[in-house]
Formats: sequence, C-alpha cells, structure tokens
Amino acid sequence: MASATLDPAALIRKQLEDADPDLLRELLQGVVEALMSAEADTLAGAPYGTRDPARTNRRNGYRGRRWDTRVGTIDLKIPKLRSGSYFPAWLLTPRRRAERALVNVVAQAYVEGVSTRRVEDLVQTLGIASISKSQVSELAASLDEEVEAFRRRPLDGGPYRIVSTDALALRVREGGRIVSAAALVAVGVNTDGRREILGLDVVTVEDGTAWTSFLRDLVARGLSGVVVVTSDAHEGLKAAIAAVLPGASWQRCRTHFTRNLLTRVPKSAQPFVATMVRTIFTQPDAATTRRHHERVVADLRERFPRAAELLEETREELLAFTAFGSDHWRQIWSTNPQERLNRELRRRSDVVGIFPDRASIVRLIGAVLAEQHDEWQVTHRYMGLEYLAKMTSMEEAMTTLAIAG
Repeated sequence: MASATLDPAALIRKQLEDADPDLLRELLQGVVEALMSAEADTLAGAPYGTRDPARTNRRNGYRGRRWDTRVGTIDLKIPKLRSGSYFPAWLLTPRRRAERALVNVVAQAYVEGVSTRRVEDLVQTLGIASISKSQVSELAASLDEEVEAFRRRPLDGGPYRIVSTDALALRVREGGRIVSAAALVAVGVNTDGRREILGLDVVTVEDGTAWTSFLRDLVARGLSGVVVVTSDAHEGLKAAIAAVLPGASWQRCRTHFTRNLLTRVPKSAQPFVATMVRTIFTQPDAATTRRHHERVVADLRERFPRAAELLEETREELLAFTAFGSDHWRQIWSTNPQERLNRELRRRSDVVGIFPDRASIVRLIGAVLAEQHDEWQVTHRYMGLEYLAKMTSMEEAMTTLAIAG
C-alpha cells in the first residue's frame, strides 16, 4: 500500500516527464473510459451500481474495441446497455476510426516520399498495431479532393508574362504491365511578381498532342499575356507553344541545353565547358551577350568542334531573352526555378519507384506542387514589379510595331 505521505500529483508529473508511452496510454484510456461510463449512466438514468427509481435502463457488460492513437493502440471497454445500444460517436466512428485518426500522419508521410511499403513501419513506431498497404492507399486518397481543386482552380493572377514548362518521366502499372508516363508541369510568374504552379497533367506520351491539350487547358483556365516561354527543345512542345500561345517568344532552357552540350565533350572537360557556357548569361546587355557567345564558340571550336557546332546552331534559341534585356533574364531565371522544382519532384517520386496507377501520380505530384505553390505565395517576390512593367512595355511596343508593319 502506498505511503500516506506520497504525493500522487508529483509521482504522475515525474512519470510524465520521463515520457513513458505506456503511462500515457493508461492515462488516456482511463479518462476516455470514465467519460464513456458517465455518458452510459446518463442514458440509463442512474449511476452504475445504484438503485434509483429514475433508472430507465441497465448496464450489460462491455464490448472491446481497439482504438489507434498517436500514443499507441488502446483496448477500450465500451459499456453495453440491456435495451438499445450505446456508441460513443464523439470518440469513434464505425470501422474507420483508426484510419481517420492517422490520416494526417500517413498522408503527410506519403507526400514526403514514404512508399506504402514503409508506412507500416512508420505507424508501428508510433505504437499502432498494424495498418495494411490498401489502407495506406485509401488514406492517401483523402488528398484527391484538395489536389483536384488545386489543379482546376482559375488562373486569375495574370497576366503571366513568364512561363516555364517541363515533363517528368515516371513509371506506372497499367494492365498488369509497367509502362512509362509523363507528368507535364507549368510554372508562371504572376502580375505580383510571384511564382505560381499553373498546371499538372499526366499523359502516356510526351508529344505535341499532349502539350497542345495541356496548354489549351491553361488558357481556358485564364492563362494570358505570356511573353516568354522557357522549355527544352522538344519539337512537339515548341509546336504547341506556337499554336496555343501566338506571339510568345520561345527560350530554350539553358540547363537542358548544357546537359546536351556536355555529351559532346570528354568528361574531364565538362566542368570547364559548363562554366564557359554559363558566362554567356551573365553579360550586362544584349550586344555584349551576343559578342560573348561568339567568343565562346570560337574558344571551343579548336578543342571541342562538335560542342562549338551545337552552340552555334542554337544561338537564337539560347539568346531569345536578349530581346527583353539581359538584366531581365538574370532577375527571372538566375536560380532555374523549374529545375529545382523538378529535383524536388524527383526526390519524392523516386521513393515510390513504380506508381500503382495514374491517380497515385496525380495525388503525390499534385500534393507536392500545391505545397510548393503555397510556399511561394508567402515568400518574397521572385521578380520585381519594375521588371514586369518593363516587359509589359516592351511587349506592347513590339506588338505595335508588328501591327504597323
């Protein structure tokens, strides 16, 4: 028997400070069962074990129920009544309480790149008895509504002067086979100078038809005022840009181009060549940029003729930005936002490896994009308003000249 001088509050406080998970489960179980007992007594009309003329019902034992919580799985004793039934709806919902209690943890783990095969290990470390892979997928589906709303939202932050597009190659199971798929992503700079995720779609083949449909959907949702589109040199994408966004200039992505260029030089020389190419985009004005491009081509021609040939052939594709001033280019794309975003998407998708279906691709990639979009809205402006104003005035002047011509 405990000493009369023992302070129960001090003992509990000490054990709580030691963070014993068993104690926490016991305390939670005691509180919840006491509340259920009080509620059952109210329905019965009298406290348990007492004679009272106001009693309208009686207890009839207990039924067990497993309750999964953040401190582990608890075996609850739910009071039973002789007439009617008692169920603590404020605490449990039929069958799916465990999933609902863990939905935020599991869904976030899924977004963070934890595959369904690993989530069971995750929840077991939280003290949960078990959870199946099918339950994990069902929980992750709770993100679908939010992702779909994000993908279909109106693009009312325009005009979007700057747009960047790219595709991410993925693998998915379809019809019992593992096939390729592509996630099409578009990023833009809105009228407030902040970046936005404009759209996401998953297609079987990255071709002109897929890109045309994707861009038309963006236009239908409000994309307008596009001055420059940056992408890789995919012919289908280039044709789609010309067809759906007439008047917009196309700028070849320098990161994609540099990768292609480096395949034409020995591995030992790749850092040197990459540095030379980067200096083209750091010049103070359009004229200097073009002269420096010619100088780099000349420097490479003697040692790496194939690389110099490609650099010369793609001059206009690489230097399209000079029509708007090199200072604008450095301000807009100095950090290569699409490439950083792609790396983040790849980091998450690589953990999954092979997606079980296309819906799971949209769920994971869409959730990551929505999260990134929200972060961009609370960070500093990506592009100064004065640069947007200059681009607008230049675009209007070019349009006027074209009409006059």
